[in-house]
Amino acid sequence: MKINKKLGVIVCILTTVTLGVAATSSKPAVTHYTNLKVLPKDISSKKLQEIMVDDFQDGLGVTCSFCHANAKDGHGLDFASDAKPEKEISRAMMRMTIGINKKYFKLKHPLIGSEALTVTCTTCHKGEAFPDGAAGQK
Repeated sequence: MKINKKLGVIVCILTTVTLGVAATSSKPAVTHYTNLKVLPKDISSKKLQEIMVDDFQDGLGVTCSFCHANAKDGHGLDFASDAKPEKEISRAMMRMTIGINKKYFKLKHPLIGSEALTVTCTTCHKGEAFPDGAAGQK
């Protein structure tokens, strides 16, 4: 009887350890975003969120709906949609920022959201959607 109890306890412990190791050794789920044209296609959810908050929300003083269209079902936003022209303007501005940092500050592989960037959205926008002197101010 004592042997069966000891064997049962050992089997339970080994099962728990095996399941724990299997759970921690599996790779975290990778989110695949659609319609990314400037940002890396394999960008992490955390990095994308940082860029959207630090560069766009803080740098331009806007919310997600400034560039992203409403979902067709009326619930939330359709992040993949190109329905709003502001989204393509944002892409053009990201390309411009990357180009400036590459050409004038000699960064080999500048990436939006990188701390290595000298020129960022905030450089001109300073928390405003339309910087002083920008055409189309509302």
